[in-house]
Amino acid sequence: QVQLTESGGGLVQTGDSLTLSCAPSGRTFVVVGWFRQAPGQEREFVAALKRRTGSTFYADFARGRFRVSRDNTKNTVLLTIDTLKPEDTAVYYCAAGARSDSGAYPHALASYDYWGQGTQVTVSS
Repeated sequence: QVQLTESGGGLVQTGDSLTLSCAPSGRTFVVVGWFRQAPGQEREFVAALKRRTGSTFYADFARGRFRVSRDNTKNTVLLTIDTLKPEDTAVYYCAAGARSDSGAYPHALASYDYWGQGTQVTVSS
């Protein structure tokens, strides 16, 4: 059974840092990505990591403050957000793609087959 277990969200202050964790299990994935969805907005790509190469990809807004990495000892993919801003408030979702072509377009929602339940990040001003 495939599962994506997310953790690490919460209420934080502007300027804080936060690390979200995603633990995919049940099968081998080609790519693991992070997306976010703010109230009234569409779900948007944040960052992704390819399992085989370790290559990382970022949305333009995420470059500089967001960092995706993996902890091989715990089989988790992490999303660290520095200098949090109120506009970072959203539900953050972990997603995993298992198809051979899933890594071709890591920015695209359609590349992902499995989704976590989401974790709320709220940044107070």
